[in-house]
Amino acid sequence: MQSNRLGTLRQLEILSAVYRFKSISKAAQFLNLTQPTLSMQLKKLANQNDVRLYDQIGKKLVFTEAGELLTHSANEILREIEQLQTNLSSLSGLTRGTLKLAVVTSAKYFIPHLLGPFCERYPGIEIQLKVGNRDQVVARLEEAEDDFYVFSHVPDLAHISSKEFLPNPLIAICAPEHPLARQQNLTLADLTEHHFIAREPGSGTRRSIEQFFKIHGLELKTKMTIESNEAIKHCVLANLGFSILSSHALSFGGDEGTVKLDVKDMPIPSHWSFVWPNGKALSPIANVFLRYTQSEGNSAMLKPFS
Repeated sequence: MQSNRLGTLRQLEILSAVYRFKSISKAAQFLNLTQPTLSMQLKKLANQNDVRLYDQIGKKLVFTEAGELLTHSANEILREIEQLQTNLSSLSGLTRGTLKLAVVTSAKYFIPHLLGPFCERYPGIEIQLKVGNRDQVVARLEEAEDDFYVFSHVPDLAHISSKEFLPNPLIAICAPEHPLARQQNLTLADLTEHHFIAREPGSGTRRSIEQFFKIHGLELKTKMTIESNEAIKHCVLANLGFSILSSHALSFGGDEGTVKLDVKDMPIPSHWSFVWPNGKALSPIANVFLRYTQSEGNSAMLKPFS
């Protein structure tokens, strides 16, 4: 068997990108290649292994069983090479290497403040930060594409590890003109009488809120569902209802014009957690970063709330 029958590293990178984007054009743009060059390399890879990698159904790419198998192995090989590069760079005292993070949208407000001091200490470290909704970040976790994943509600998945690193209290807000803004000694039941602006189904914030109110035998009157904290705040300011958001989204993202409600039994307790797949060994950089978040990095994050 020829040594390159299973594909060159570049061919494996191309295959991995096409599988991720399910698009030739997007993969070519991501890899800075022309579409003919990318297609030619995929054709060579398929011919070398005497398989069909995918079918074109309309505008959609559907990978064959052989394509799925080869892509899975390609991702494993690429991760092993990346791990080797990271381990070698660690011999230079963490002067080089890449830390990959994928975070849910609510975490984008404070994660840069955690990364800033870390990057000052290790200026040679490159950071790759992906921001997406919960489903997108869970999908990356299942493919083990990154070192860490940040959630406010840890996914119910087997073979993952997690570590809480920061409290994430959820607080209620409304517009100054809202009836709730003029009330004192509010209870959870008082909130259920007004229109609620919620995050999208499946978001960690929404899950925490729904579980909290269910424990108290109550249900909110959802008026609107929005995927963006910024859009929710604008709807609150437009007096379309009240909402409950992460205190970090408000502290770092801006809470100008909103009224924070003083409600008995609130804020809703929650925590931010780092999550990683058990099957992927933490790199030296990832290990150092995790220790950092448990020590001085955690202290730096808590300062705005002290």
